[in-house]
Amino acid sequence: MASPEPVAPPRRSRGAPALPATSVVFPGDERTAAALISAAVEVMAVHGYHGTSVRDIAAAAGVSPAVLYHHFASKQGLLATVLDRGMDVLVRATEEALYAAPDDPAARLEAIVGVHVRVHLESQRESLLGNSELRALEAGALALVVARRDTQQRMFDRVVRDGCARGVFTTPHPDDASRMITSACTAVAAWYRPGGPLTGDEIVARYQRVALDTVGYAPVGEPASGSSAQRFGGAGGER
Repeated sequence: MASPEPVAPPRRSRGAPALPATSVVFPGDERTAAALISAAVEVMAVHGYHGTSVRDIAAAAGVSPAVLYHHFASKQGLLATVLDRGMDVLVRATEEALYAAPDDPAARLEAIVGVHVRVHLESQRESLLGNSELRALEAGALALVVARRDTQQRMFDRVVRDGCARGVFTTPHPDDASRMITSACTAVAAWYRPGGPLTGDEIVARYQRVALDTVGYAPVGEPASGSSAQRFGGAGGER
């Protein structure tokens, strides 16, 4: 399953450079609000939350600083919107993948690994912001985003535990394996470069295989799969 397509970049004032599309601008967003969200992603991804001012975001969006406060309570509110929406995209895509997957633990794990990796490949800036700037959120917004993260992790936990209960996965540490899988899938946003030696589809397929190895996938009548390091010729592997 493919992750949701980013909405086209919002129109801006004449003469202002176009902003890249972002997955956290949603259909139905008011045009100026969409431009501010896109600008926040673009500028904060380079300079960080604390290194970015309201004036910086407004300039990138092609509006005056006062306009930001018409749409968001503060720069903090804008960051909270970006991070909350980023998790919303990921959780919805994972829920849809689970719903569409057959009742087989291996197929369900492949489905959710596939969308988790693909969302992070296609939303690298949003993913990196979600990790690096989480600490910048105030308590209320932080609790909401962390709750979304917990929801995402629980979907992986349930799939892995179910596979172990049904004898399809053989790992003696299902929760550790589940956390390892989500951490590795999230980390692709930090190193992936479009145009590199592996396509997005190849990375997705590779991580699906690594995930099955991590949980000790054992199809009926076959031994458990070997380690990822054995399968790919060492602990590293080309990217």
